[in-house]
Amino acid sequence: MEKFLLLVREDLNRLRQISQEDHYIGIRQMLKWVESLAESGNYTGGEPLFANGKYVSRENVLSDGPFIESKEGISGYIFLQAENLEQAASIAQTCPLVMQDKMVLEVRPIMTLNKTLVDG
Repeated sequence: MEKFLLLVREDLNRLRQISQEDHYIGIRQMLKWVESLAESGNYTGGEPLFANGKYVSRENVLSDGPFIESKEGISGYIFLQAENLEQAASIAQTCPLVMQDKMVLEVRPIMTLNKTLVDG
C-alpha cells in the first residue's frame, strides 16, 4: 500500500455564509465517510483546519491567514492508504461533499525517504 495526502479545498467565502446547521450536516457526512474509510483500512488520519494562521517566508511573516487571495483555501487534510494514485483518486471521488460539488480533494502521493537516500 502507498500513502497519500488528500488536501481538502473549499470555498472559504461559502463556508462563512452557510448556516451552522448546514455546516454540521457537512461535518456529519464527512465523519460518516471517514468512518467507512477507516473500516476499509484506507484511512490513517486527518483533521480539519482553522482558517486563521500565518503565511511565513524566509525573512518574515508575510500575512495572517486565510492564505489564498482567491476564494478557495485548504480547510483540512486526510491521510490515506491505497494501492496506487488511481485507487486513491477513486476513493476521493466517493466523498459526499465532493459528489455535492461543495469541496475538492487534491490527492498527492507521499514521498517515502529512507535513511540511505537522506544520508547520501
